Amino acid sequence: MMSTSTPHPPRTSETAATTETDGTAPLAYHRLARGWAGYRWWKPLLVGVIGVGIYVGFMIAAMLGVVIAGLVSPGFERSMDRVLSGPGLMDMNDPFVLIPMLASLALMIPALWLATLILGAKPVGLLSSVVGRLRWTWLLWCLGAALVINVIAQFVAQVLPGTTEAGEFRYDGGTTLALLAAALLVVPFQAAAEEYVFRGYLMQTLGGWLRHPAFAILLPVPLFVIGHDYELLGQIDIAVFAIAAGWLSWRTGGLEAAMALHIVGNASIFVFVAFGVADANADDVGLVDLLLSVAVTVVTVLVLARLSQVRNIQRRRRPEAVPLGRVPETLQQGKGAAEPER
Repeated sequence: MMSTSTPHPPRTSETAATTETDGTAPLAYHRLARGWAGYRWWKPLLVGVIGVGIYVGFMIAAMLGVVIAGLVSPGFERSMDRVLSGPGLMDMNDPFVLIPMLASLALMIPALWLATLILGAKPVGLLSSVVGRLRWTWLLWCLGAALVINVIAQFVAQVLPGTTEAGEFRYDGGTTLALLAAALLVVPFQAAAEEYVFRGYLMQTLGGWLRHPAFAILLPVPLFVIGHDYELLGQIDIAVFAIAAGWLSWRTGGLEAAMALHIVGNASIFVFVAFGVADANADDVGLVDLLLSVAVTVVTVLVLARLSQVRNIQRRRRPEAVPLGRVPETLQQGKGAAEPER
């Protein structure tokens, strides 16, 4: 028996695909800059210049605060002498050095947000995800999954020959507690700041110019590697992490998964530093450590990507098809209105 329904025309690339140029196509995370009102290719660059200026202002204010504190409190001045002692090398195992260093990196978050508010995307939460805000429930899921994987990996590291994190734990009173506080309270902001800059701002800047996500994921990697002073194997580890974090940001439509990967990884390192198992000043990585770290990164990426599918995490954002204040006459006339003659 033949169907009496009206046949649908075949879907072709011309009829099925929607281009970004018509203002209605959903945008992937790395292309969100294209959804800015009045987007121009040079605006993200200007946001970066403004952000750097604001960050430098923050650092100058912090240094002035240190100088004033040193003038007021001789004890504070002696502590700063300890921090700055040595041939150009600060001891990152010292919480008095580590915490200010991490906090200074965390200042990149307000600097970038303020610069974006001045000239960039509205809402500023588009730096966080395609829904225009940080998805806290999804972030907690990612943190939990990454933590479980990392704990398992640390147990493996304790019995695997050739790892540097298989030493004897020791407790050093206030130093241990201060380093633990840094790992739990300061590292999350430091790691999030790096994600906002490298997987947020830079990915979206490049994504505004180049459509394919590979460019947005890969081009910031050298800058991220340069920002971490390691030997060759350590740089390889950092590069693998940067690629993984960039892919996760694109795949999940936001920074939450990359933040979790970064926060858990960094926090675990400083927990080991707190108990004297790891050295925060070390700039070399053994081959076994590299292989284990890459394995943890790959497994975490696969788990988080699968988890995003299970939880149906939004990956794209549909920009406003009609700018505010400009409503076509056909919409003003009502849903059933006839199209005007052409």
